[in-house]
Amino acid sequence: MTADQVARIVSPETGQPADPRIEALVHEVIGRVADKWTMLILEVLAEHGEQRFTRVGELVGGISQKMLTQTLRQMERDGLVIRTIHPVIPPKVEYRLTDLGLTLAEAFCGVWGWAEKNIERIETARAAFDRRAAEG
Repeated sequence: MTADQVARIVSPETGQPADPRIEALVHEVIGRVADKWTMLILEVLAEHGEQRFTRVGELVGGISQKMLTQTLRQMERDGLVIRTIHPVIPPKVEYRLTDLGLTLAEAFCGVWGWAEKNIERIETARAAFDRRAAEG
C-alpha cells in the first residue's frame, strides 16, 4: 500500500478512515516484525541489553552472518537499534535497542503472554482440526 491509496482501516481513535500513510507504516512494521529474525533479535536485545554482533548471533541461534547483518541493518534503518563502533583493533561493534525498539519489544511481549495463556487451547484446536482432516 502506498501513501496515495485510500485507507481500508478505520482509525480506532477517530472512527474515520485511517491516514493512508499510517496504514502503510503499520503494514510495513507488521511485515518486518512478523519476520522471525527481527522478533528474535528484539527479544535478545531486550533481555540481554547491548551486545556485540557475534554475541547477538549466538543468542539468536541458527541465523547466518549474512541474515544477521541484513536484519540488524534494517532494524537500524527503522530506528529500532543503535550500532556503536568502538575504535579498537580488532573492531568492536555493539548493538542495543533504541527507545523505539524497546517499545516495540514491550508490545511484542504481549504476544508471548497471549501464547503462554492460550497454548493449550491452540494445541487442542489444532489436534481437533487434524483429526477432522484425517477423517476426510
